[in-house]
Amino acid sequence: MPAISSFDIAVLPGDGIGAEVIAPCLEILKAAIDKVGGFELRFSELPAGAGEFQRSGIALPPDTLAACRKADAILLGAMGWPEVRYPDGTEIAPQLDLRTELNLFAGVRPTRLLPGISPVLSDPRAAELDFVIIRESVEGLFAMRDQGMVVDDAEARDTMVITRKVCEPLFDFSFDYTRKRAQRGGRNQLTCVDKANVFASLAFFRKIFDERHARNGDVSARHAYVDATALNLVRRPWDFDVIVTENMFGDILSDLAAGLIGGMGFAPSADIGLDHAVFQPCHGSAPDIAGKGMANPTATFLSGAMMLDWLGDRHGCASANRAAAIVRTAVDDAYRAGTRPYEVGGSHGTEAIALAVSDAIGATALAT
Repeated sequence: MPAISSFDIAVLPGDGIGAEVIAPCLEILKAAIDKVGGFELRFSELPAGAGEFQRSGIALPPDTLAACRKADAILLGAMGWPEVRYPDGTEIAPQLDLRTELNLFAGVRPTRLLPGISPVLSDPRAAELDFVIIRESVEGLFAMRDQGMVVDDAEARDTMVITRKVCEPLFDFSFDYTRKRAQRGGRNQLTCVDKANVFASLAFFRKIFDERHARNGDVSARHAYVDATALNLVRRPWDFDVIVTENMFGDILSDLAAGLIGGMGFAPSADIGLDHAVFQPCHGSAPDIAGKGMANPTATFLSGAMMLDWLGDRHGCASANRAAAIVRTAVDDAYRAGTRPYEVGGSHGTEAIALAVSDAIGATALAT
């Protein structure tokens, strides 16, 4: 009998609804793993976030960061709280620190409409919405987030940073991701979104993209400006397959994309580097609904499925990939059967959604 693979997962529930969505996610992952067997996850819960900053004065404790470095993957709930800020007025955001510390340059943001959820757009093609935004996650306009300056209370400056060191692996990752996605039904099309007609930094971004495309000629590549892309994500989002873009542009466009599928509670994400990866829902800590049992955990479940797939691909663990497929199928089945979060005008809270997905896992037949 082959040895059972075991993976150490650093779990950072964080703030607000973070803990509320992480707890059922761990149970969903365990249920899927029990279904397929062949591997196990060992979860270690670690402190970080605005609450930890209030308690200890440190938002991302050194011991937590060290544990994240050693872990096979990191699962994060949500971090930050509007009233808890650094002296310069910015919010506590250890998730951004993790991206920098672990060099998680590729922020993967899938956008897929779930069965039974009414599309925002009236065109019939909106019902099959399925595209991905890859957001550069360690530099761009975010590179100077701790180093912006205010000069004599008269002007403020932040600097956009684009480097070849980050762009080359980002674009290689994006071409490879697009290629693999094509094997599962994607269109093998990667769009570089920038503002190269105005900014030298983004003309450089595009130049490096074109250089890497020359090495990945089997993938169709095209260019688009960010303003036109924002327009077309509303008018014709089905025209996109995979988008790669600068950090701030990706931050904004991925929120727009979430709006097309019902909201942030449906939007999973991964921040991936060469050696580490963090998986988390795109939403924040949601102070307005924290503690009310109203949070939609779906994005967290789907982020967990992304983690399983990443572990499976990275370590050659086919059981992890099968468990990921079970989670996604169970989410689809739960929504197809009528699950409706408060987020889209329904009456199902965190517990009800988790139960529906758990029941669907129990009813899932294993593929032979």
